[in-house]
Amino acid sequence: MRLTFIMLALVVASALSLVSAQHKARRLVAQFEQERNQEKQLNVEYGQLQLEVGTWAMHSRVERIATERLHMRPQDPRRTALIGVPAGEAVASK
Repeated sequence: MRLTFIMLALVVASALSLVSAQHKARRLVAQFEQERNQEKQLNVEYGQLQLEVGTWAMHSRVERIATERLHMRPQDPRRTALIGVPAGEAVASK
């Protein structure tokens, strides 16, 4: 009789352990799927941001804003002076 009680207790403990493990596995799978969905959303958002950065940094857009809003203009080549290193002098390197 005592052996039957011990075996019954072990079977019940084993069954509870199995149910607990299955529940934990299902919860982890659901969490994994949520993380995968979030990853997909973040990848889409990253692609959109990359496209937006490319649009904002277009040379024509930057040049238009510089001339229209900031009233900038290209430097007159006649006012540009090139300074060179005299022949024979080496440029100091680190």
